[in-house]
Amino acid sequence: MKPGLGPDIPICGDPSDIGKMIWIPDGTFRMGSDQHYPEEAPAHRVIVDGFWMDRYPVTNRQFKEFVRATRHVTVAEITPDPKDYPGMLPHMVYAGSLMFSPPAYPVSLRDFNQWWTFAKGADWRHPYGPNSNIHALDHHPVVHVAFSDALAYANWAGKDLPTEAEWEFAARGGLDGAEFAWGEEFTPDGRHMANTWQGEFPRQNANIDGFEHTSPVNAFPPNGYGVYDMIGNVWEWTADWYSPKHQADAAKACCIPENPRGAREADSYDPRTTNVKIPRKVIKGGSHLCAPNYCRRYRPAARHAEPVDTSTSHLGFRCIRRGATDAS
Repeated sequence: MKPGLGPDIPICGDPSDIGKMIWIPDGTFRMGSDQHYPEEAPAHRVIVDGFWMDRYPVTNRQFKEFVRATRHVTVAEITPDPKDYPGMLPHMVYAGSLMFSPPAYPVSLRDFNQWWTFAKGADWRHPYGPNSNIHALDHHPVVHVAFSDALAYANWAGKDLPTEAEWEFAARGGLDGAEFAWGEEFTPDGRHMANTWQGEFPRQNANIDGFEHTSPVNAFPPNGYGVYDMIGNVWEWTADWYSPKHQADAAKACCIPENPRGAREADSYDPRTTNVKIPRKVIKGGSHLCAPNYCRRYRPAARHAEPVDTSTSHLGFRCIRRGATDAS
């Protein structure tokens, strides 16, 4: 039995494959959903060219190699400039990142501040705060990376970040229109297919799938394209600016959008913010914090907005390569 795994939770992938890429063939698919959250609608047809995608999310080990080679310093490791955040309280001016901290008492699900805290010293090397480390987490996805950190890694690796359409197409694994990346049932024959939350979020996590936090990127089965961990574990950055809804479906086949690139940056800001406006990117896939009673976004169609300067303990990324006949 692997550390952190229940007796019936096998490791599904080979760690030696972590640096490899999978070819995602071109195709047309129905992007989004009309059955769940409003930002997923309307479902619409999209054409995507073929591309190579990382078999797994970028791991701590891979990110460590990048930092050693480039001396990159992540956003979470840099003390913010109060000039960039008018109204920032003086005692909050420190380097850190958002970390999940389950409350000890019942809370309203309408107030995410009850379980998220901006933790001093939390970063990719210290995923659970300054006293934690990643010594035993080489094959876990890197977390606490802002958009610029993910993009810097992709550029260093000679790759790119996927668009939302590319990401969702790959996540579906050839099952166009299916509810989940593996079919219509969330737990087919009682088997957990991704690292999500079991129990009443945010206080009670039953850990039936074998994990309380992140899991190794090869812990659950791949989808139909052979890509792992597209659902659950950690959210993943995409290259697209966020908009609160999809465009309408094309009236004719000739007008189906090809390789769409999302919204404009100017349209990606949160209209509820007043003092500090930060553009937002689309993140996909859900995480180990997605639960039946909260954030049911463990589906390919699901999407969420994330400010580009924000990093969290449940957000990572993976890369793609376009226009190549092989991934070498």
